[in-house]
Amino acid sequence: MSRRRRRAWIAAAALALAACGSGASSDDLKGAAIDPPRPKPRFTLTDTSGEAYDFHKETEGKTALLYFGYVHCPDICPVHLAQLAEVFKQIPAVAREVEVVFVSVDPERDTPDALRTYLDRFDPTFVGLTGSLDEVEAAQTAADVPVAQFAGEGPDYTVNHAAMVIAYSPDGLNHAIYPFGTRQSEWKNDLPLLVEMTGAEGG
Repeated sequence: MSRRRRRAWIAAAALALAACGSGASSDDLKGAAIDPPRPKPRFTLTDTSGEAYDFHKETEGKTALLYFGYVHCPDICPVHLAQLAEVFKQIPAVAREVEVVFVSVDPERDTPDALRTYLDRFDPTFVGLTGSLDEVEAAQTAADVPVAQFAGEGPDYTVNHAAMVIAYSPDGLNHAIYPFGTRQSEWKNDLPLLVEMTGAEGG
């Protein structure tokens, strides 16, 4: 499909799903607004195939949904991922323009294989990233989220981590975040709008 036709398809989806005007605006987003918008962070981690993944570079010109979580998370992480996976099935034309990036905050347990197996349960296109604990903490700091804290002892410890999905539109800016409890209808409204927020790459 040509770039022009793909953009026309996405624009049509935005009109049908969000009932918005001809210009995408952060005012129409259902997510929690970030004002002023924050620039996309710069960090490099390792993907599940063992390759270096420069978040800023790999998502340039795309809509990127960044989330910090872990495989053994009992509730928040799987709900976020399941919601996104279901919405992607409903609006595939828009979903193809979106990169979901899941950063493990528990690199000791979340091996690349374990992380890949986990994400594949939801959507095989979701990107999984890991690294040393220091690297992962640096990525959280770069994204301006609280650094995850470990609780409990033994192999079944839990991790307290940021519970929101951070959305970066193709202009390289974070216009909104999506906390735990975000509804599918809100994602269906916002994803087409985020995809249409093009412009000079921020940061």
